[in-house]
Amino acid sequence: MATGEDLRRLALALPGVVEKPHFDRAAFVVAKTFVTLAADGRSANFKFTPDEQALKCEVAREAFAPVPNAWGAQGWTTAQLARLNRDELAAALEAAWRHAQPKPRKRK
Repeated sequence: MATGEDLRRLALALPGVVEKPHFDRAAFVVAKTFVTLAADGRSANFKFTPDEQALKCEVAREAFAPVPNAWGAQGWTTAQLARLNRDELAAALEAAWRHAQPKPRKRK
């Protein structure tokens, strides 16, 4: 069973990640926000690709669900942390973190 403290520890261990306030949540950011943690530490919203979101929601429906609005259509997915083990949490964080990396600079 994963917790909000597990998420915070694992997210901040990823290269370049900083924690910032985001409304009533904590946001974890590289170049972009890739996950937000609810104030109660029980759930988190991850930014996946739509394909990753569909897969996560299919194979682990007890843990993952699309955010119920336009953000969900963009891949934002809510996870109930108590329904994930620490390895599943780490894998979800790494997937979302990869998509939040800075874009390579174009050479002139």
